[in-house]
Amino acid sequence: MFLTITTTGTPERPATDLGYLLHKHPDKAQAFSTSYGTAHVLYPEAEAGRCTAALLLEVDAVALVRRGKGKGRGGAPDAALAQYVNDRPYAASSLLAVALSSVFSSAMKGVCHAKPELPGQVRPLRVEVPALPARGGPDLVRKLFAPLGWTVTAEPVPLDSAFPAWGDSRYVRLVLESDALTLAEALRHLYVLLPVLDDAKHYWVAPDEVDKLLRVGEGWLPGHPEQRLITSRYLSRRWALTRQATERLELVRLAETDDSEVEEIDNAVEAETEAEEKPTPLAVQRREAIVTVLRQSGAARVLDLGCGQGQLVQTLLKDPAFTEIVGVDVSMRALTIASRRLKLDRMGERQASRVQLFQGSLAYTDARLKGYDAAVLSEVVEHLDLPRLPALEYAVFGSARPRTVLVTTPNVEYNVRWESLPAGHVRHGDHRFEWTRAEFRAWAEAVAERHGYGVAFEPVGPDDPEVGPPTQMAVFTLTTPKEAKAA
Repeated sequence: MFLTITTTGTPERPATDLGYLLHKHPDKAQAFSTSYGTAHVLYPEAEAGRCTAALLLEVDAVALVRRGKGKGRGGAPDAALAQYVNDRPYAASSLLAVALSSVFSSAMKGVCHAKPELPGQVRPLRVEVPALPARGGPDLVRKLFAPLGWTVTAEPVPLDSAFPAWGDSRYVRLVLESDALTLAEALRHLYVLLPVLDDAKHYWVAPDEVDKLLRVGEGWLPGHPEQRLITSRYLSRRWALTRQATERLELVRLAETDDSEVEEIDNAVEAETEAEEKPTPLAVQRREAIVTVLRQSGAARVLDLGCGQGQLVQTLLKDPAFTEIVGVDVSMRALTIASRRLKLDRMGERQASRVQLFQGSLAYTDARLKGYDAAVLSEVVEHLDLPRLPALEYAVFGSARPRTVLVTTPNVEYNVRWESLPAGHVRHGDHRFEWTRAEFRAWAEAVAERHGYGVAFEPVGPDDPEVGPPTQMAVFTLTTPKEAKAA
């Protein structure tokens, strides 16, 4: 990865002041060890009229994988040749942003003990990044940088110059120019927006990333027109962290509008309001109900079919009674998010041996699903078209045949209790259908009869006397004598 910062100067304000600001002498080529490889700082040119500092990051792909303990233990979806053969050595990403903050930390903070007057000075700046992944294309690059005072040149890089018909790649050659920014401001913009454009952080996003984002984004992020997109991507679309950051940014904006302190705005709500008990979310109630039934069944090896972003897998891992937990989903993106949520790259050897994530479609039989005590299909069946349900039915009940199967699905009768849900609408845009209690019972009983299972039904959430519970759950138990005995 390669990035250059160029400035021009005069005899009174020489461009070589850049060396003082970056705390790196123009006459030296220096190397710094990082968690991802080696960062080199050198000056291709250093004259009073023009000075350029270059940051070259050599990424050690093998060390990166080892640092994440392979990211493949437990069957994480990243365990593939792509861990070693990829664009990380060349394309600017979160790794380059981390190197910027590490190598130029004082410059980013606006600290220069040798010449304290320099950090506050606005100077001509030109930043060039030869290869920048841009999910959103050149238009998004301009939307992110232009409001911050940059003149933006984002040239798409063709997939192959020898074959123009193939079109452009997702990479751009980026050139930023400004006469109205300090070096510290420029570095803070790059630190946040490079990984935002790449949209794939290469390290676990912990809650402290919110504080880091607010600290580095001070003065420019609260009023940025693309604030929501920046916040979401920077925090790897982790909903809880994104909401927390957005709320705090809104407090900053309100404080600036009222010319007051953030603490004054934040304390405007009475203490009694903060103490009010919040209802338990339905998703949490659903997971608790599933775990309770699994414990009662005596299951130790559990399949989470259609595991999504891994919330149930994470809950099951907290209970040592579940010795093997397998999450299966057709979406690689969901599995990647699940891997991050579970922190598979930081998990201890013993814990990692209990969990696997792999890609698979429930529309097909899969030998990997056989031999488990229990399988869970939580809010899954309603995402399939009705003609595809028989395929799922056979894959789970006819082929895999776990001893216990739990199926949860929305109860459409309860929808009238949701004030925010328009009449006649399903709860999620991807739901192909939502069943009444009678329809779900008829389907479940037919499945049980065809495949040698008994079935019982349990409510999840408040059981309304008129319309029933918001979620309905069927508990299937294998009853075929020969197979039940073997299980």
